[in-house]
Amino acid sequence: MEEQTVVLIVGAGLAGLATAACLTQGRRWGAVHLHLAKEFCELPHMAYPADAPTYIPKDQFVKYLDNYTDRFDIQPKKCWVSMARDMTTSVVFRYKAKFLVVASGENSAENIPVITGLDGFDGDAIHSSRYKSGASYSGKNVLVVGCGNSGMEIAYDLASHGANTSIVIRSPVHVVTKEIIRLGMTLVQHIPVNIVDGLLVRLSNFVFGDLSKHGIVRPKLGPLLQKAKTGRSAVIDVGTISLIKNGTIKVLGNISKIEGKLVEFEGRKESTFDAIVFATGYKSTANTWLKNGESMLNDDGLPKHEFPDHWKGTNGLYCAGLAKRGLAGIALDAKNIANDIFSSYHA
Repeated sequence: MEEQTVVLIVGAGLAGLATAACLTQGRRWGAVHLHLAKEFCELPHMAYPADAPTYIPKDQFVKYLDNYTDRFDIQPKKCWVSMARDMTTSVVFRYKAKFLVVASGENSAENIPVITGLDGFDGDAIHSSRYKSGASYSGKNVLVVGCGNSGMEIAYDLASHGANTSIVIRSPVHVVTKEIIRLGMTLVQHIPVNIVDGLLVRLSNFVFGDLSKHGIVRPKLGPLLQKAKTGRSAVIDVGTISLIKNGTIKVLGNISKIEGKLVEFEGRKESTFDAIVFATGYKSTANTWLKNGESMLNDDGLPKHEFPDHWKGTNGLYCAGLAKRGLAGIALDAKNIANDIFSSYHA
């Protein structure tokens, strides 16, 4: 079956929803919590209620997304967000569109590193996307691989539920509080980023002290500049650092190999584990389905050009939510794309 449309958005996650909302708006631009303050977690054209807490709980964020789709009447065909296959009927659709927006996400597929012996690990090995709770790991030896926000939170949850928890910290990482990062994201709108980063590092040192003796080393770039240049976010501590400091959570180096339940680390240190949780991120799958996207995406399915010039390719090709800049980046991409489409379409 073949249909024609003006704009085809591939992906109905946050980036797809935001772009669809901006297109439907025309030119009228105007206990788990989100880590960032609510002013940095809004999608285009709809703020949180005035009485919403500064840090939005998960259930309120889900409700916000539901209200968002209802407010802009976002439906697959009406807003041009379409799938290639109708899963209820197995009918395959072929769309012809003037504009194509890649909004399938930078986190489309699990990323698990290649480790010698992993296939033969005699325990449970899962990606963080499949982790539910530490309750089922109580009393077990569990290794978390990855020290981003997901890895640190999972390690904290495991330890809180009585698991003997270790975490692999493979690279330098900034650790901050949510209040510190909120201050930085506010100040950087008015003050040069290097000055703000210097302040954030000093505040973090004051709160956490020297973490290098616990196996946590700070990157050379400041937290905000590192996010801008590499897409790597600072870790917002939820209590993990205190557990690392008191020895409840052990910090280990890179894995060398795995034999059965025995894991060998750099320096020939060995430990046995019942489970391994890989909090090692995700990867884009855009290149697996997008053809002739070389003007916009690299071999990893991410933008070739640096922010803020990353969102536009040639011949009506765009991408939203692939710049590793969170919800704020998604909102900016959506507005830029919608503006450009309206300008081109009505030229």
